[in-house]
Amino acid sequence: MKTDNRPWYWIPFLNFASGLPYAIIISVSVIMYKSLGINNEDIGIYTSLLYLPWVIKPLWSPFIDLYSTKRKWFLAMQLVISIAFLLVGLTLPMNNFFVISLAVFWIAAFASASNDVASDGFYMLALEKEQQSFFLGIRSTFYRLSMLTGNGLIVFIAGFLEQEYGDKQKAWSYTMIIVGLIMSIITLYNYFSTPKVEAKNTDTAITPKVNFGAVFSSFFQKKQIGIVLAFILLFRLGESQLLKMLTPFLLDEKGLGGMGLTTQQIGIVYGTVGLISLTIGGIIGGIAISRDGLGKWMLPMILTMHLPIIGFILLAHFHPVSIYFIYITVIAEQFGYGFGFAAFMMYLIYVAEGESKTSHYSIATGFMALGMMLPGMLSGFIQEYLGYVNFFIWVFLATIPGLILSRFLIYPAAFGKKTD
Repeated sequence: MKTDNRPWYWIPFLNFASGLPYAIIISVSVIMYKSLGINNEDIGIYTSLLYLPWVIKPLWSPFIDLYSTKRKWFLAMQLVISIAFLLVGLTLPMNNFFVISLAVFWIAAFASASNDVASDGFYMLALEKEQQSFFLGIRSTFYRLSMLTGNGLIVFIAGFLEQEYGDKQKAWSYTMIIVGLIMSIITLYNYFSTPKVEAKNTDTAITPKVNFGAVFSSFFQKKQIGIVLAFILLFRLGESQLLKMLTPFLLDEKGLGGMGLTTQQIGIVYGTVGLISLTIGGIIGGIAISRDGLGKWMLPMILTMHLPIIGFILLAHFHPVSIYFIYITVIAEQFGYGFGFAAFMMYLIYVAEGESKTSHYSIATGFMALGMMLPGMLSGFIQEYLGYVNFFIWVFLATIPGLILSRFLIYPAAFGKKTD
């Protein structure tokens, strides 16, 4: 295996190809179904269930380690995702679009989760550890840029087409077809840009069952595994609920406690100031860890990520007329997310250290997805019961357990620090 010396050519788009499907399946689907008249409770339950493939991906991640190369895996999965989004676009004009589109999203979700496993493994194989810590911020930033492309540009396009045609189903149908075409182009680029730095595993003496057992048992034998799993599960407890109900909050009329924005306005907010703030936050986060190590930045990054929730509490309480208050809140939220999430992802890399790092990283991110799925399923019911103001207060309080657990984690303070 050789180390690639041109990571700038492929890291941005490889991570873009991981983030965009996730954004469409998990976030943009919420906006789409809300625009098409689905209620908050159904949105919370069924779009949260789309997390399930990311939860259970450790069950098949060893196959990606054992069979073929990770490059072939992520290219094949990206092709499946492209086709799935085209199919979603074709199903939306149907009367039973909700059930059919959810089924296709499920296929896309399984392919996207597999793509993530292969891409993460490829990243750790193709780069030295010093490069991994340096490019963590870039990797995280482009992943989040792709999510903001979904939540910003794609949503803006949908909002524009809603106004252009006066038909929301037609508008979202065309939008999803556009997403499928974009994914096709990115897949083609990744085919030509990613290096061939690994060989196909041809060791027929390896028995999958033995390897599966060894992979899983070795992960659960790691130091502090109880605290580690609790931290991974609870770190995003607040965020998991916030993400599901944030769009309904912005779209709902003020008489219902929302902010009364249009689909197009949401796309503009997240596609402009949100995009810039996230980019800056992600780059600074990666550089900070690369310079000083994870130990110094874990607490400040967690606080920076979660404190902006206070802004949504204030928006829900005061309902300011000027959209600039929403801009300020989004700037704080996106910068905090870009800056703070770098620490969490670096910690997951530390947890995955060892012989089976690809599968262990997949297991860790699977637990992270479980921590997103279960609270997200209940978020619609909680919001309907509490109202938006009390819901955002609850979301803020839900960040405290993860913060407390982070103080009990043991890891090298210099982990991720670039060596001279």
